Amino acid sequence: MTAAHLDVLCIGNAIVDVIADADDAFLSEQKLDKGSMRLIDEAEAVRLYGVMRPGREISGGSAGNTAAGLASFGLKAGFIGQVASDELGDIYRHDVTSLGVDFLVPARGDVGATARSLILVTPDAQRTMNTFLGAAQRLEAKDIDPAKVADAAILYLEGYLWDPAEPRAAMEAAIAAARDAGRKVAFTLSDTFCIDRHRDGFLALINAGKIDILFANEAELAAMTGEADFAAGLAILSARVETLVVTRSEHGAVAVRGSERASVPAEPIERLVDTTGAGDLFAAGFLAGEARGLGLESSLKLGAIAAAEVIQHYGARPEKALKALAGDLLD
Repeated sequence: MTAAHLDVLCIGNAIVDVIADADDAFLSEQKLDKGSMRLIDEAEAVRLYGVMRPGREISGGSAGNTAAGLASFGLKAGFIGQVASDELGDIYRHDVTSLGVDFLVPARGDVGATARSLILVTPDAQRTMNTFLGAAQRLEAKDIDPAKVADAAILYLEGYLWDPAEPRAAMEAAIAAARDAGRKVAFTLSDTFCIDRHRDGFLALINAGKIDILFANEAELAAMTGEADFAAGLAILSARVETLVVTRSEHGAVAVRGSERASVPAEPIERLVDTTGAGDLFAAGFLAGEARGLGLESSLKLGAIAAAEVIQHYGARPEKALKALAGDLLD
């Protein structure tokens, strides 16, 4: 197998996050379920933006955040996602490329507006996400260059992008290209609402052996397996994939690969500010370890370091150099 140019190629929704403070009363008034993620249309995005507090615009999107984290660790990352030829699209592309991430899909003028997520953060650091997918759901299979997929050691996909038919076809094309090239495929379940809608599709990928590394949190593990007991759910799902990684918030994380199991505690933090992007950055850390050939425990440790950094400030991308925080783990 030839050496890869990219360590990880990430495919996902290209979304600009608009993050604002909110209280429980506001969520109740707006009939929003705290801590949830819902898809909204452009009209609702305009309406909600008009009644929420002033926000901070920060480029986001799950896989895009992971790519940013990988770059912060000093790895070579690429990103595939669709933006429009508009102001937010220009912002997103600039933010991604300024980090050293290869943005592999050009903007288009025929895909509506660039996606945005209105994220309401309550004092307990819970985030309630209201996402207008816009141009992000117009990624197509023709945008996937098999040669570029083959040029990445690991392909990383987000479950959020599975909903619209066009991006799903693009992801399936990328998976096929990665497997043909003998590359690893990593997938994150993203959210319980994704599982509720696409459990059968996710299981089909898993049972067909198309996923090498699967990321989930405790709630997603339970939703995927139907098991409320953590140990039982872990046993069920870990038997179906080469590597299973499950995050447990303040209780750390666990990874299982065959008969091997590792766990790490959560990294200590000074102050919890915003949990947006915690799972995305954890995935960046773990994938950084995988790309460097580290063991499960060290990869989990890198994930915990990245997640701890991002939850101590607003926004889903690191503000400190993760490579420096990793110390000698990546040397």
